[in-house]
Amino acid sequence: MLGGMKIIAYPLSGVVPDIRPASSSRDWIDALPEQYGYRCLPLNIASMHGWEIGAPCRVRAVWNGGAALDAIRVVADEAHPLLPASHFGSGVLTFHVGALFRTPPGVNLMVTGPLNHVKDGIQPLAGIMETDWSPYPFTMNWKFTAPGKEVTWEKGEPFAMLMPIQRGLLDSLEPEVRDLDSDPELAAQYRGWAEARTKFNKDLQTPGSDAMTQRWQKGYYRGMRPDGEPGHPDHQTKVRARPFKITPKA
Repeated sequence: MLGGMKIIAYPLSGVVPDIRPASSSRDWIDALPEQYGYRCLPLNIASMHGWEIGAPCRVRAVWNGGAALDAIRVVADEAHPLLPASHFGSGVLTFHVGALFRTPPGVNLMVTGPLNHVKDGIQPLAGIMETDWSPYPFTMNWKFTAPGKEVTWEKGEPFAMLMPIQRGLLDSLEPEVRDLDSDPELAAQYRGWAEARTKFNKDLQTPGSDAMTQRWQKGYYRGMRPDGEPGHPDHQTKVRARPFKITPKA
């Protein structure tokens, strides 16, 4: 049903932004023992859930703690029309995304920092645009959190992530709190998992145990219920944002 829906980027500076499907790879996860962070499927799915835009060249920025525009100093390795600048003041660094986007009817775009991508001394801000009708471009903004801390983006390092969001979905949801036992099947599944989880964690301390051999429980990752039955036919272990195809000028 969703086949053929398009998201279109119109470059605004004569330069096509370095935009590509978001990756699940993260340097800080690569550095973990056995890279155990990649076992967390919800984290991986979030990291891949959209498109990322890479820095056009190596960029360094530092904030002196002031509110003026010149309180941020930006140094780039080369000249480029899409370099970040101090536009709002108060320690906010602004990247120009460099394109106008058009999405299918009813689909917004969230622009934020690349999810699960950690940077010391600065925090990504987020915005949501109605890109199915708007002729207005948007920027990606970061807020410094530490004066005097130099922050660097290497060439190609993502500074922004774009994620499609269905407009109106949030407003249509009806939040409700219920007692878990009002859904006996769900309650039984959860308690079965909780019991098995407690035993698994205990057995991890026993050399030669099945838990030590398995190393981690894979039920959710594999889309299985605690009783071993399949969970849902649409379960995903990956999302696959497609690359932007460049259409030649007519």
